[in-house]
Amino acid sequence: MIELNNGQLFLTDRVQRVFRIAESEALAANSVMLTPSHILLACFLEKTGVLGEISLRCNMNLDLLITVIDPEHPFIYHDFFTIPIATEVESVIKKSITYMKKYNQIYINEGHILKALLATNTIASYLSEKDKKIIMALGTTSRDMITHLGHYIFPEIKHPPFIRKVKKEDYENLIQFVKMYFSEGWAQTIEKGLCEVNPKIYVAFEEDHTLAGFAAFDIYQNKKCYFGPMGVHTSQRTKGIGYSLLHHCLKDMKEIGYEYAIIGGAGPMEFYEKACNAVVIPMPVEI
Repeated sequence: MIELNNGQLFLTDRVQRVFRIAESEALAANSVMLTPSHILLACFLEKTGVLGEISLRCNMNLDLLITVIDPEHPFIYHDFFTIPIATEVESVIKKSITYMKKYNQIYINEGHILKALLATNTIASYLSEKDKKIIMALGTTSRDMITHLGHYIFPEIKHPPFIRKVKKEDYENLIQFVKMYFSEGWAQTIEKGLCEVNPKIYVAFEEDHTLAGFAAFDIYQNKKCYFGPMGVHTSQRTKGIGYSLLHHCLKDMKEIGYEYAIIGGAGPMEFYEKACNAVVIPMPVEI
């Protein structure tokens, strides 16, 4: 974790593992510094989540990514790494942060890293056009996920924020909250959900009763077994609010009788992997 623009910046556990693997590969190749090629190689070697799907679908000769850089090549040191890095790696990190902020997130995930890598001239030269399309489709976009509710054991949530089903007096505040901090599209989805007799929407509040987040299910395009959207104000993240909101909804879904829950368009995929054992739904073979 480092400070960024008076806020906190985090790396997901998967990205941290990718960076450690990249360092190991650079050291094993006797390279004096870590390069974007080492990071891409580490993405193929990590083999968890969407990275595993990418490694299976791309026909990539990984030996091409094992690079050794001349000692006179410019390098710097960075908080994310324990060995020197090529200046192009710093550019990858900066681009990743830009993508992360664009999607109103606080964790750099593998999608941000992959998208930034594909923008570098060095990496582009190693990949076929088909492989680029596969990486973009599988690794840099939101993906639907699925979790099994049939035998799911719900966790005991310690010190939960104040969460309850939405009430009529919350409607206008909730719609404006979603418009301001998320998107017009999400606000329209929430507004339609509020038209139901018993809206399947939960809201979370801070101690001063300020709205902190929301989560819903079965309201997006009237799809059943479908969780989302969910959003928590950036200032209130990492406090367990999203985790609590998620489980309030999943518990209701299980009580309805759903065997599975679909998590639609999940951006922070690693969050759902850890929170409720969700897995990414594979894409069709042809991209």
